[in-house]
Amino acid sequence: MRTYEAISADFNYDEAKIVPYTLPDPLVLSDGARVKNAAEWLGFQRGEILDLLKKEEYGEIPPRPDSMRFETLTVRNDALGDTAVRKEIRLHFGMNNGKTHHFDMLLYIPKHAECPAPAFLGLNFKGNHATTGEEDVAETGFSSPGELVFQDARGAQSERWSFREVIARGYASATVCYHDIYPDFKDKTSESVFGMLFPEAEHASLPRNYTPIGAWAWGLSRALDCLEAETSVDSSRVAVHGHSRLGKTSLWAGAVDSRFKLVIANCSGCGGAALHKRKIGENVEALISHGCADWFVTAFHRYSGKEELMPFDQHELLALIAPRALCLGTATLDIDSDPMGEFLAAVHASEIYALFGGAGLPAVAMPPSDVNITGSISFHCRTGKHNQTLQDWLHYLDAADTYLRPRKNVLTF
Repeated sequence: MRTYEAISADFNYDEAKIVPYTLPDPLVLSDGARVKNAAEWLGFQRGEILDLLKKEEYGEIPPRPDSMRFETLTVRNDALGDTAVRKEIRLHFGMNNGKTHHFDMLLYIPKHAECPAPAFLGLNFKGNHATTGEEDVAETGFSSPGELVFQDARGAQSERWSFREVIARGYASATVCYHDIYPDFKDKTSESVFGMLFPEAEHASLPRNYTPIGAWAWGLSRALDCLEAETSVDSSRVAVHGHSRLGKTSLWAGAVDSRFKLVIANCSGCGGAALHKRKIGENVEALISHGCADWFVTAFHRYSGKEELMPFDQHELLALIAPRALCLGTATLDIDSDPMGEFLAAVHASEIYALFGGAGLPAVAMPPSDVNITGSISFHCRTGKHNQTLQDWLHYLDAADTYLRPRKNVLTF
């Protein structure tokens, strides 16, 4: 799996050394007029910004397959100490030319809660077997057919998923390994879903218009298609979530697929929630020079060291989620993810939420560590490292209780 360290004498970690910058105003139309209401935002400006981010950062949305079907592989009715029903479901995709692809979803459904239940959906790093302590969950996460990425990872990231706590709060939870959608290695296009969607002759040119982040977001939408077929899950109340590069992915998935009613990005950093133009910690140069260039379209590469030239910034990505609920989590020691930059992006995105009558982020000053701010945009900065912990989950669950539970006068989109 590709990794990198954003550590260089040229990287800035000092707020005092930030070069003054100007953020693009998402409310200014191309003709110079200003967006006055939600209808103008939805009818004009939102689409313009979405297209800009496709062209300059994340790429086009991959096409839907010609066919889909969902195969239940296993069902366990006494999962997690008899608190949940556990399903392993294979999602099959096909094209009319005979090419196919599939990946497996792990789904936990609470046994003693409202039915259908609202749900969380996210991608995992090390395979479905790494997200739970249950030893009979099948291993997933392949770099190539038959080549498992992590064979010794069973239960290794169970805290990051906190299934027992999520189930106890009355939510279903589903996950897919991101390697099974697009293996996070170089030169794996043919093993990815792109191998099914695009002719091999086009693979070399795909990075101009398509990216692994786009593929992973596509996979989240297809997993949501599967949840729509689950009668015990309320697919109209699904939160998409992700950590680190998969937090970048959850933001993009939430931007392009409005079926997600709550969007959660944990420690998403550069290319996620953090403002590019601050140039603190992990930056475009770090991503491009440390093996992750193809996460973003080739047009994005020209901003390496030149973020000030960007005609966009990440507050506009966050704005695309309005008026649906958004949660950002970060950590005090995760300086490469620029916690302040993530907070400021949320502050600036709040102006779009105001068009819909919401407050967005109910704060304009960075909160102390371990203080949760919950609103249409929620934020917290946990004491600790780059990780997703139970402490993070408790805030996300509180936000879900507010924005995914049935109540009157809910803004819809």
